[in-house]
Amino acid sequence: MAVLSLLPVAYVLGDTVSVGWTEAYALIVRPRVGELLRNTVLLTLTGMATSAALGTGLAWLVERTELPGRRVWNVLLAAPLAVPAFVTSFGWVSLVPSVASPLGALLVITLAYYPLVYLPVAVTLRGLDPALEESAASLGLGAAATFRRVVLPQLRPALLGGSLIVGLHLLSEFGALQLLRVETFTTAIYDQYSSSFSSPTASTLAAVLLLLCALLLVGELRLRGLRRYARLGSGAARTVPRRSLGRGTVPALVGVTGVVVLALGVPVGSIARWLVIGADAAFPVQGLLTSAGTSLALGAVAAVVTTALALPVAVLAVRHVGRLSSTVERTTYAANALPGIVVALALVTVSLRVVEPLYQTTVLLLAAYAVLYLPRAVVTLRAALEQAPSVLDEVAQSLGVSRWSTLRRVTLPLIARGSRAGAALVFLGVVTELTATLLLAPLGTSTLATEFWAQSSQLVYGAAAPYAALMILLSAPATFLLTRDPRQADVL
Repeated sequence: MAVLSLLPVAYVLGDTVSVGWTEAYALIVRPRVGELLRNTVLLTLTGMATSAALGTGLAWLVERTELPGRRVWNVLLAAPLAVPAFVTSFGWVSLVPSVASPLGALLVITLAYYPLVYLPVAVTLRGLDPALEESAASLGLGAAATFRRVVLPQLRPALLGGSLIVGLHLLSEFGALQLLRVETFTTAIYDQYSSSFSSPTASTLAAVLLLLCALLLVGELRLRGLRRYARLGSGAARTVPRRSLGRGTVPALVGVTGVVVLALGVPVGSIARWLVIGADAAFPVQGLLTSAGTSLALGAVAAVVTTALALPVAVLAVRHVGRLSSTVERTTYAANALPGIVVALALVTVSLRVVEPLYQTTVLLLAAYAVLYLPRAVVTLRAALEQAPSVLDEVAQSLGVSRWSTLRRVTLPLIARGSRAGAALVFLGVVTELTATLLLAPLGTSTLATEFWAQSSQLVYGAAAPYAALMILLSAPATFLLTRDPRQADVL
């Protein structure tokens, strides 16, 4: 998986080197690149911070307080994952054109990506042992101090992992930012590749994007550290008593309602509006069914394959901590910061030069999905393994159980919820993926995302609306499964 993930990186670096260091340097030091660097870094860091703050705050409200209607809010707060970021941007721009600005982009991307932090943090809060918090309270710590000194450190893997995924998505985001008229490295790369697939300027910009990705990965690794988060002790598992909000109940409800309306109501309402008033709105039943079936099949297969490929990476990173394991894990994130078009072109180049029979096949498309969405599975599996005591594996092996049997009978059951969550996140990404699918899908293959883009790019919004609506409906069950309480059903 490390080698596969590094193929797009090698493609970018090789193309950049072929330009020559002098010309590459001249391309990088331009004032235009400085402007793109400022926009990209500012948007990525602020987007990560706002998504982390919003996701963590909402997770605490749902999991640790007596918020009325918690189960319903849990589903609604995760539901924006079912709406692609470019559809969210489309909904906002069509209703509020003035949102097309840097501040508007920060608002929209936060609303689109905060669930990537909310979900892992909520799952972690749900599974924490209350003993440490009870001990802190008995020593006189208040609620705020207990959260900061006891709860927040235990949330570190989920919070940093979710924030990392948000940052990688923002580095490679194109559709949403293009609609919001915010120029970053990704939008500039697409502009260059639109004129020439072998543009040296595009490759040079992609190399800078890789450097930003490396800095992001190193920063996350340093913040996470090498702490252990699993606990093994006597007694039955208990849930943490929920706190009463008191006078804060109404403001909390208003805040949660506002988030749901802004993140889910605006894009869904915009799609509904185009379905109703679009004069050119048609309902091509056959095309919808064909595209939906293709999206569903690709999403399901890619989810299983990518999660299976992520398992050894996560096990190596958690159970065998060291420089080699950290390096292998970090490499699987590298290509996720590249735009989908760069990943697709890298795989096209490799397939034509090395394994030509794979060109224009579903296998190559699934490989692209694995490269693009492997971090989603690795992060969730890693968070699950962090809380699964390794001593249980050691006990099993001391009893004569082989490593493979230990993995099947001990480790996999302990991380079942995390693996299913990772598979669901991969499925959601594949169903709404656009650029790699456009370049790599076999001839005649169409998905809901590609059909939506084909219609919306021609400004036929009424015809595009049915595909967007069905895309959301197809993603909704996976999003719902991510919100299930494992104490009620072993799904997440």
